[in-house]
Amino acid sequence: MTSLKPKTTQTMKPATAAKKLGIYLDAAPADFREGVVSREELNALQAEPPAWLQELRRNGPHPRPVVAAKLGVSIAGLARGGVTEALTTEQIDALKQENPSWLERERTVQAEVRKETVRIKEKHEKEQQKQAAAPAAPARKR
Repeated sequence: MTSLKPKTTQTMKPATAAKKLGIYLDAAPADFREGVVSREELNALQAEPPAWLQELRRNGPHPRPVVAAKLGVSIAGLARGGVTEALTTEQIDALKQENPSWLERERTVQAEVRKETVRIKEKHEKEQQKQAAAPAAPARKR
């Protein structure tokens, strides 16, 4: 006879939940930063974000992946440009207005990386189409 195990609640550290929510953990309320977050709580935060979460997403401070995406550069590009801290939306907008040389350069690099990724993907698709269209080679006798 098999016994049914009670279903355990899946939990995660606040840092993991913040990453999934796209927010900077240090800017989150203390009750979020302390303890654990259940999968149900995370789903509820994603479905109906409370005011504090909406505010963080709108004005920041934003974590590096979000800053990089808003600026159109990679995370490594941010580091090369000297941006190591979380930035607010206002700071990101100011950087866009200022458009320093490092930001222009990193945007160009990012655009080239995207083009190369597309080129490689198309190349692989063509190779797969060729393989699918080619007749199967007969088995060799030994």
